[in-house]
Amino acid sequence: MSQRIEKPTLSGQRIKTRKRDEKEKYDPGSFRDAILQGLSEAGSDLEQVSKFLDTAGSKLDYRRYGEVLFDILLAGGILAPGGTIADLDSLKTNKSEVCIFNANNDLESLKNYAQVITKLIRRYKYLEKTLDDEFKKVFMFLKGFTPEQREKLAKVTAILLSGGQITAGVLGKVLQDHLVKDGIALEFIIDVFKIWLGEKDSNAVWGSLRKAGLDTKLLEFLPTSKRSIEYLSETFKSHGLTQLTDNLKAQENKSVKKELQQQVSELLKENTPMDEVIGHVKDQMKKNSIPEQEVAVLLWTSLMTIVDWNKRQELVHEQAIKHLRQYTSLLSAFTSSTKAELSLLVKVQEYCYDNMAFMKVFEKILVLFYKTDVLSEDSILKWYKEAHSSKGKSIFLDQTRKFVEWLQSAEEESEEED
Repeated sequence: MSQRIEKPTLSGQRIKTRKRDEKEKYDPGSFRDAILQGLSEAGSDLEQVSKFLDTAGSKLDYRRYGEVLFDILLAGGILAPGGTIADLDSLKTNKSEVCIFNANNDLESLKNYAQVITKLIRRYKYLEKTLDDEFKKVFMFLKGFTPEQREKLAKVTAILLSGGQITAGVLGKVLQDHLVKDGIALEFIIDVFKIWLGEKDSNAVWGSLRKAGLDTKLLEFLPTSKRSIEYLSETFKSHGLTQLTDNLKAQENKSVKKELQQQVSELLKENTPMDEVIGHVKDQMKKNSIPEQEVAVLLWTSLMTIVDWNKRQELVHEQAIKHLRQYTSLLSAFTSSTKAELSLLVKVQEYCYDNMAFMKVFEKILVLFYKTDVLSEDSILKWYKEAHSSKGKSIFLDQTRKFVEWLQSAEEESEEED
C-alpha cells in the first residue's frame, strides 16, 4: 500500500513587490512646492504661466493632486478648512502671488486668470470634474475669505459658468446655513448673476439653473425672515437683475397655476357644485392675476385628468362627449374673450393629437363647445384659417371642413338677411 508523500514547502519566502504595485506616498507639499516654483519663474506673465502648467502636467501628477493645483490657482496655496492657507512644514514659501485672489478686481484681469484655468482643463480633460469639486469645496469656505476675495471668486465663477468650464450645480454648495443666515450666500449669488447675465442671455442662465434644479431654490439663498418672492424680486431688481425677476414671476405663475389645477381637480372629484367651483377659480384668478386664456387651458387639463379613459377607441368618443358635456358651463365662464377661446381650442387640438384615442373625436368636441357657447363662430373660423396649431393640422382641418363650411354659409345667409 503506497503512502502519499507530502511535498516540501519553503519557509520564510519573501515576495518582491513589483514597482507598479508600490503605492506612492501622498505628498501634496512637494507637489505644491513644484507648482509654486514654476509660477514664480513665470512671474506675472499669464501666457508663461499657462505654458508652464501645460508642460508640468507631463511630469507632475495632476490627476492625483488636481485639488491642490486649483487651490493654488484660486487662492495661492493649499486651502485648509475655513479658507486659510495651510502650512505643510515646507522649507519653501507656502503661497504664490499668481492667483485669482491676488488679481486686480476688474473683469478683464479676472477673465485673463480664468483663461489660465480654461486652457488647463482643455489640455487635461480629466480635470473637469476636479474643477467642479474644487468650487463646491471652496464655496463652503466663503465666510473665511475677505469681501474682496469673495467678489473676485464670484466673478470668476460667473466667467467659468458662462464658458461651460463648470456647471451651475456647484452653486448649490453656497446654500450653507451659516452663509445664508449671515447674508453671504445672497450677496455672493448676486455677484455671480451680475457677471453671468452680462456674458449670457437670461434664458441661457435660467436654463442652466433649471437643469441644476436651482430655479426652484433661489428663495433658499435668502435668510429665513426675508424669504419671499416679493423680497427676492425687489432685491434682484435693485441690483439690475430684472431679467431674472421676469423668470421668477414666470416660475411663480407656473407654480400658482399648477396648484390651482390640482385644486380644481379635487373639487370636481368631490362633485362640488359648479357655481362654487367657478367662484373659487375666479377668486384665484383675480388674486394671482392669472390671464383668462391660461385659466381656460388649465381647466381643460383638469377635466381630462380626473377620468380613467376607456382603452377601446370606439368607446372613448362617447365617454369624452358625455364627460365634457357636464362641464361646459365651467369652461364657458372662462372663455369670454377670443384669445381665451383660441387658447382653449388650440389646447384641445394638441391634446387630441398627443392622445391617439382622441384623434377622431376632435370635431365632436368642437361642435359640442359651439352648441354650448364655450366657443363662438368667429373663434372657430379664425382657428381654421390662421390660428391652429401645427400638430395634426391637415388631419383636424380636414375633419372639421364640412362643419366650418356650414358655419361660413350660415354667416353669409345672416349677412344677406341683414
